[in-house]
Amino acid sequence: MRGVLEAVAEGELSAAAAEAALGGYVTGEAGRFDAARESRSGVPEAVLADGKTTAETAALAADALETTGHALVTRADEATAAAVRSAAEEHDPAVGVEYDPRALTVVVHAPDYEPPELDGVVGVVTAGTSDAMPAGEAAAVVREMGLEVRRVDDVGVAGIARLFDALPALREMDVLVVAAGREGALPTVLAGLVDVPLVGLPVSNGYGAGGDGEAALVGMLQSCTALSVVNVDAGFTAGAQAGLVARGVARARDVSEV
Repeated sequence: MRGVLEAVAEGELSAAAAEAALGGYVTGEAGRFDAARESRSGVPEAVLADGKTTAETAALAADALETTGHALVTRADEATAAAVRSAAEEHDPAVGVEYDPRALTVVVHAPDYEPPELDGVVGVVTAGTSDAMPAGEAAAVVREMGLEVRRVDDVGVAGIARLFDALPALREMDVLVVAAGREGALPTVLAGLVDVPLVGLPVSNGYGAGGDGEAALVGMLQSCTALSVVNVDAGFTAGAQAGLVARGVARARDVSEV
């Protein structure tokens, strides 16, 4: 505690960063940011833009940047992404900001931020182009956890030869996130063909009976192959779960190489 207080007194640490260091979170005008989540659970805290104003989202992203050196914003439209960029650059003009308009994610890194680097690979697989948003969200989380992402897109069961061509590469990955809408068949099929942990990510495309991801979710829950399933469009959760599995694999790999 004394070291934190001395750093504040010497101007080396802001009040927000000191609060985060001492309490694990920082309180701002838009709410409380859990600055200790990453060190506590291995999963970076994200700012969900849904249900927040652009100003609230930008303020929380700035709190994240100040206390952890990076920020991840999910479900961000272009206006929200612009507000986050402006707030981040006001904090430090040299920040790196990346907006993915398909995944609706904003990733911000301070100039001196050193991201984790783990020897693990997560495959993010989509059945079709319509599955790109939650799949991209999952990929953003995995990258922020310090793991490599390899994308394999548009290999749904309607043209299953595309999946067979990708199998050798998929079998080399440590864990897979597989996004599929409609009837959600791809995770079940793929889980029966690889000996890799697999997280099924149902997507809210499709229409009519069982639309909005309901059929995909139920189909994955009823799978006769070994896989785990997250909620509809829950890309963040799928990415976090896959990242934790891959992190465990990476640590085991490091131990075995000693």
